[in-house]
Amino acid sequence: MVEGSMTQGAGQGPVVRTATLRDFRVPPYAQVPVQSQTPDDQPQPEAPPRVPAQAPMPQATQPAHPDPMAQTQASHPDAMPQAPQPAHPDAMAQVSPSAHPDPVPPAPQHAPQPTAATPATSAAHPSPVPPPYAPQVQHPAAVHSVHPGNAVPEDEMPEGYTPTERDLPVIGRGPDGSILTRPATGESAAPDGLGPLYVVGDVHGYLDELVDALVAQGLIDADGHWTAGNARLWFLGDFTDRGPDGIGVIDLVMRLSAEAAAAGGYCKALMGNHELLLLGAKRFGDTPVNSGAGTATFQAAWLLNGGQKSDMDRLQDVHLQWMARLDAVVEEDRHLLLHSDTTAYLEYGSTIEDVNETVHEILTRNDADECWDLFRKLTKRFAFRDSAGPQAVRELLATYGGSRIVHGHSPIPYLLGEVGTEDGEDGDRPVVEGPHIYADGLAIAMDGGVTMAGKLLVVQLPILN
Repeated sequence: MVEGSMTQGAGQGPVVRTATLRDFRVPPYAQVPVQSQTPDDQPQPEAPPRVPAQAPMPQATQPAHPDPMAQTQASHPDAMPQAPQPAHPDAMAQVSPSAHPDPVPPAPQHAPQPTAATPATSAAHPSPVPPPYAPQVQHPAAVHSVHPGNAVPEDEMPEGYTPTERDLPVIGRGPDGSILTRPATGESAAPDGLGPLYVVGDVHGYLDELVDALVAQGLIDADGHWTAGNARLWFLGDFTDRGPDGIGVIDLVMRLSAEAAAAGGYCKALMGNHELLLLGAKRFGDTPVNSGAGTATFQAAWLLNGGQKSDMDRLQDVHLQWMARLDAVVEEDRHLLLHSDTTAYLEYGSTIEDVNETVHEILTRNDADECWDLFRKLTKRFAFRDSAGPQAVRELLATYGGSRIVHGHSPIPYLLGEVGTEDGEDGDRPVVEGPHIYADGLAIAMDGGVTMAGKLLVVQLPILN
């Protein structure tokens, strides 16, 4: 089994929790069979779905190589230590829970810059972008072109998008009850006149929640377009699986990247272990790989970790190319941003540039065993938790730079020993109020546990204790 994996929402059946996983609850709207449907076949959601008008996007070159995929069976390569309190039976081998940060109460919205945002959109999109997007509850089956991310036609890349380049606000309480505040304006001046820095935790296909969080922070408007001017936005990875619309999430991030760049800011993303998993499932399918614990396949691992058939049906070469070009590590304003709370990154290079280059080279070589080993290692977790955590963080900071690590991957409820329940009653929901600061204040966990009825975190950095 693959360490840190979860089985919720396996892609070939109803999007419901398996009998072996008691830590998650699936929202009612996601508890329906996942199947590819034409617009005429789609059931009507209880609430009006988002219906952006169809609009052509700028043509982009076809990716150099499409990724063929098949099904696979996963065996958890490295079993990580179990979380202290909750019994966390991951469907992929004995893997410890993930760490998502606690969402923090919304802070004053980032002041939109209409004068820059409006031209930005048109500059990034010579052709019209999808019109208004209404933040309504969306049925998982009605995900075909009913979300603000549908600005990217099949196999086309938005003009001005730069996937290989290096980039939301809340105030809450820390684990000790202390107030998490933003520094005064002069204390966190962005380099080179850039705007404020924001980070987004794991999204896992929850497009509605992502849009709501971005709107609440003033980063996008109700129509789903960038309004944050020269602000900088970094997604920490894991866009797909478990939730109803992973491809819609990727489309939105790709489009916002072009719009933000045109407005003088940027929207960028890191590679999570679920990006590696989806790439592997598409490229290698059920080709056996050496998992270190027997024979495994990417396809089986993807299904056991919440892979959604609706995502696979809509996966295009442009999405595969975008994911394969994502960096694994980046430093921004003395924050070392990475997806997983693991020291495995050290095995891929002694500098940030070396790590990213090595990861890209592995994906380019396209060797199933090598890609599986990369996926397995970046699925490890909990390296910063316990007594040895601060030293592990210091080792990464000493190697790659920065004064604090900001990561996703392991849900905050797991780091805190809290889990959800099967019945989904509000009183039993994981309590996530914002990012989780731990490891002697050197690490910030940003996965709020949206897949377990927690929150999707969008936070402005820096956060002071």
